[in-house]
Amino acid sequence: VNTAMYNRTGTVGRLLPGMEAKLDPIPDMEGAGRLQVRGPNLMLGYLRATNPGVLEPQGDDWFDTGDIVAIDADGFIAIRGRAKRFAKIGGEMISLAAVEALASGLWPDNTHVCVALPDARKGESLVLVTDKDDADTAALAAYARAQGVADLWVPKALLVTRQIPILGSGKVDYAATQEMAHEARPLL
Repeated sequence: VNTAMYNRTGTVGRLLPGMEAKLDPIPDMEGAGRLQVRGPNLMLGYLRATNPGVLEPQGDDWFDTGDIVAIDADGFIAIRGRAKRFAKIGGEMISLAAVEALASGLWPDNTHVCVALPDARKGESLVLVTDKDDADTAALAAYARAQGVADLWVPKALLVTRQIPILGSGKVDYAATQEMAHEARPLL
């Protein structure tokens, strides 16, 4: 929590008193890791529609937040991304948000969502879902090289759609976009 007394721009603040944190390392992400927390204010478990009235413990006393973070020497936490918003390609972690930012740099007037699909050879492969009618992988690859971005970060497939799925909140519906790419995979 960032407070009036302890506040640092670019962070989400420090842990609340009584909380502990540890970072599970992530290959190729120096200085950051997957945030695990524990403390007296964590939930006891999940109530699921599939198991009504039963509290399912969340596991051991460490809770996996799903956040990829860096923690500085003063304890301030900077979020680098969400674990599910990374792809693992050939053992290297690729930020889907960074790929989307790359596409937005080339085509700023359009919406782009990068998803990862299973790949038997490399673990996962990147697909850029975009509403840019004339988007093509060659232009994106050339732009990436000009920006000094490794080829591994360039999607090998593009899925052009009229509209990116959006939630009622106005945010991208990542699950629906993932499903759209999965269904279109034979055509990519």
